[in-house]
Amino acid sequence: MNQLKKLLIIGFVWPEPKSSAAGGRMMQLISIFKEKGFEITFASAAQDSDFMIDLAEFGVEKKSIELNSSSFDDFIAGLNPDVVLFDRFMIEEQFGWRVIENCPKAIRILDTEDLHCLRTARQKAFKENRNFELPDLLSEEVAKREIASILRCDVSLMISEFEMDILKNVFKINEDLLFYLPFLVDKMNEEELQKLPSFEERKNFVFIGNFLHEPNWNTVQYLKEAIWPFIKKDFPEAVLEVYGAYPSQKVLQLHQPKNGFFIMGRAGDANEIVKKSRIVLAPIRFGAGLKGKLLEAMQCGTPSATTTIGSESMHANLPWNGFIEDNPEEFSKKAIALYQDENLWKQAQKKGITIINECYQKSKYSAQLISLVNSLLINSERHRLHNFMGNLLQHHAFKSTMYMSKWIEAKNKN
Repeated sequence: MNQLKKLLIIGFVWPEPKSSAAGGRMMQLISIFKEKGFEITFASAAQDSDFMIDLAEFGVEKKSIELNSSSFDDFIAGLNPDVVLFDRFMIEEQFGWRVIENCPKAIRILDTEDLHCLRTARQKAFKENRNFELPDLLSEEVAKREIASILRCDVSLMISEFEMDILKNVFKINEDLLFYLPFLVDKMNEEELQKLPSFEERKNFVFIGNFLHEPNWNTVQYLKEAIWPFIKKDFPEAVLEVYGAYPSQKVLQLHQPKNGFFIMGRAGDANEIVKKSRIVLAPIRFGAGLKGKLLEAMQCGTPSATTTIGSESMHANLPWNGFIEDNPEEFSKKAIALYQDENLWKQAQKKGITIINECYQKSKYSAQLISLVNSLLINSERHRLHNFMGNLLQHHAFKSTMYMSKWIEAKNKN
């Protein structure tokens, strides 16, 4: 009888699928490996939160670990996982060398979430009031760390094809080190669409986003200052409800019921809220990766209004389930038309179902991921031999990171 393969996930935070798309993404990964019979341990140095998921309910062992501590060495040597998945490059930086030292044969997978250097460079360009250009990435400090982490791992999971192209064409990363894995959902059909609330049963515009994520705060600010005045001028009865985990005081201060602009706080059940709303507004101006809120809108049969950045890599060449517009006045006009025109709304709704079924099929991508992992488990030596730059970086980073970590550990003991 074959022994169960062991997967260790080292998390940046404990998963909160109801608070962020990143939490939802992590639970999708857990479900894929669980369905294929992996024994999963989820470890993190993060503090527990009131909203983290109960991993035990999913048959996942939870383990609290410490940063810069040799106690992790004893833990991972005892566990001896076949596969280690790092949740974002910062986690690989912190624990990667310890994994290599104690479990050199373990396959190392990096889940990038999104390309952090792209998000950072776009945000910087936005704040400096200039256009972002791809060569900007080459001078971005975080890019050096992120690319080094990608090279040190056996494979990196990429959520966006646009970002895969950046890695291959701008940073010259070998495509053998990259694997495209978008959000994964089940197929939808017309019958399921009929069970969702109808056009008449829905009301209001809605925005949902975790406010620890800077692009979400910026989007709400933009809605309030640049878009909502246009919408209210032509559609005085309009109401926008803004939901999101961890709203700061500056977010709460935008609450203006007299103007139809409501800051609602954390969503109890985001899915139910989006199903009852008529349109999702998401005029995102900078960021990276795929936007979980826009895929969720499609699943809820709710058309959405977004920007070029918001829709990036989300719909292949298929028509959007609503519209894509970067000009605030045009955005407002189209949002009102989509809200008021039932035929336009129903057409947009169906386009969302097509996008889901063409671009996000769980069965397709989960099978490919497990096939890749099994191949790496068999051929890891050959795979690593051809990743010379990764070996080079591993050699030097191993030493520098190891000595820095040991110095911090010694300092903490004194």
